[in-house]
Amino acid sequence: QVRLMESGGGSVQAGGTLRLSCVGSGYTFGTRYMAWFRRAPGKPDEAVACIDTDGTTHYRRSVLDRFTIAIDNAENTLFLQMNNLRPDDTAIYLCAAAATTNVCPPFDDMYPKYWGQGTQVTVSP
Repeated sequence: QVRLMESGGGSVQAGGTLRLSCVGSGYTFGTRYMAWFRRAPGKPDEAVACIDTDGTTHYRRSVLDRFTIAIDNAENTLFLQMNNLRPDDTAIYLCAAAATTNVCPPFDDMYPKYWGQGTQVTVSP
């Protein structure tokens, strides 16, 4: 059984930083693409960052140069470093893992199979 568990969320002021972690079990990190999504009230879920199995990273334009996705395959951990946070980054952040695909699909066509429960990020003005 695949389990993904996020941590590291919290409340910060605009301009602040947070580092999210996603620890997994029952799943070998680095063998399929993994991604971070976010879920905000009244908005559709959106992918914000994705990492291919060869380490290539991809970002939604709104987080480019502010967020960094990274993976530690040995520790089965996925990270999301978030700098210069803005109020519109407020959301539940979820990590997700694919079952069969190595390369990140287009962000609007990404449907990973495995999901964590999410961690809340709140950014105040």
